[in-house]
Amino acid sequence: MQNLTIPQEVAHHLLKIQAIQLRPDQPFTWASGWNSPIYCDNRVSLSFPEVRTYIKNCLSAAVKAYFPQADIIAGVATAGIAQGALVADYLDLPFCYVRPEPKKHGMGNQIEGKIEKGQKVVLIEDLISTGGSSLKAADALKEAGVEVLGMVAIFTYGFEIATENFKNHNIPLYTLSDYNALIEEAVKLDYVTETQLMTLQDWRVSPSTWRK
Repeated sequence: MQNLTIPQEVAHHLLKIQAIQLRPDQPFTWASGWNSPIYCDNRVSLSFPEVRTYIKNCLSAAVKAYFPQADIIAGVATAGIAQGALVADYLDLPFCYVRPEPKKHGMGNQIEGKIEKGQKVVLIEDLISTGGSSLKAADALKEAGVEVLGMVAIFTYGFEIATENFKNHNIPLYTLSDYNALIEEAVKLDYVTETQLMTLQDWRVSPSTWRK
């Protein structure tokens, strides 16, 4: 993998371990109801030490480069919890994680872990689609009096709606890899045919209405 950029190398790893699956001929159905020729589950990387370490190092380097003033790392539940804990450990920073909503029993926490008002936090996420769930976590931290510096994620589909959502929330977002790098690597590795490539490109234009 000589001379690959970080986005290309991350995409290469995710394809090789089948964390990202391309199935243009038998589309997946996302929780949102969207039909998709691609499914991304970066949690698979946790089972591969070499890939896990590479992603941890890249996420940590991004935090240090873009948010050197960070006091604490927060993972977005659930997939961002393990990645965030790895980054926090590497950077020797405190860690917490944010649930989609407060627990309905016990202490009723939405934020698990010790946080202090005024702390500067960086969120770690595995995947960005529309950004909705990730930004809910950012809002919960803001409501708790924490300053959200930004978010670092492994992969983004690069949807315009996500760009707008992060812009409207004033949350800087940095990702290790994206859809364009993924497709480039998939072609190099002969994971897709020319016809399947056209299908993937068509989906990317209007994912919410594709094959409906």
